[in-house]
Amino acid sequence: MSETSWSQRLFGGFAKTSERLTANLAGVGGSAKLDDATLDEVEDALIMSDLGPAAAARIRARLSEKRFGLEITTRELKEAVAEEIAAILRPVAKPLEITAFPRPQVILVIGVNGSGKTTTIAKLAHLFQEDDYGVLLAAGDTFRAAAIGQLATWAGRIGVDLVRGPEGGDPAAIVFDAVKQATDTGIDALIVDTAGRLQNKKELMEELAKIRRVLGRLNPEAPHDVVLVLDATNGQNALAQIDVFKEVAGVTGLIMTKLDGTARGGVLVAAAEQYGLPIHAIGVGERMEDLRPFDPDLVARVIAGVA
Repeated sequence: MSETSWSQRLFGGFAKTSERLTANLAGVGGSAKLDDATLDEVEDALIMSDLGPAAAARIRARLSEKRFGLEITTRELKEAVAEEIAAILRPVAKPLEITAFPRPQVILVIGVNGSGKTTTIAKLAHLFQEDDYGVLLAAGDTFRAAAIGQLATWAGRIGVDLVRGPEGGDPAAIVFDAVKQATDTGIDALIVDTAGRLQNKKELMEELAKIRRVLGRLNPEAPHDVVLVLDATNGQNALAQIDVFKEVAGVTGLIMTKLDGTARGGVLVAAAEQYGLPIHAIGVGERMEDLRPFDPDLVARVIAGVA
């Protein structure tokens, strides 16, 4: 996919947030003085656009520090907001690198059912293939036959092997087999789908702890990554999921999916400010190429409506 069409898809993905923020900021500028009342309006505009209270407060404070009492046009205000959003996103924009030695790098992928987890695993595998890495998938979400079937379909489509077991089987046993196969065949990245049932945190914790124990016996460094897939259309609800999964699974990084026209893309900024976890990639559509590492400066400018 060309860079232009990726940019266009980004515009589409953040359209709702961008339109809302632009509309909310339009009433603020003109050539207003940046006083407390104006700053209040800016902060409200940011919160209403899903950027979250913490990011809104930080941006407000930075604007106040740099421009307090000065006249500011709407365009200058948007540019200044874009710069502050970029400052929040830059430290967390970290692509998922394959660096494990010995191989394979074991990546556990978690997320509630319906977050786009299975599709994201396939897209992530595709990204690694583009960099000439050997990839193996493991169907560790054994409680849903549909999840195993869906992953098998994707594996076939992108031409990677899948280690799977019976429905209701032991996820740790599947992970054990997958690591052995990956090691024997010289695979670089093993991506493991895991259960997304948050209804029973205790069960999920026990299951993940067992997977970790099995991995630890085979490779003390594994899992190298625990990636949480979040659905951007869930807005603030996505942030609540980070809280729970951090506690239950020791999340090391995030992938934000479903950044389509309905998404509340501001939540990307809220997650960055609130948790500081690496955001490895964002998904802006259904196609294979629609998951990519993101450019924080471009995303910031798209959100602020100045790209």
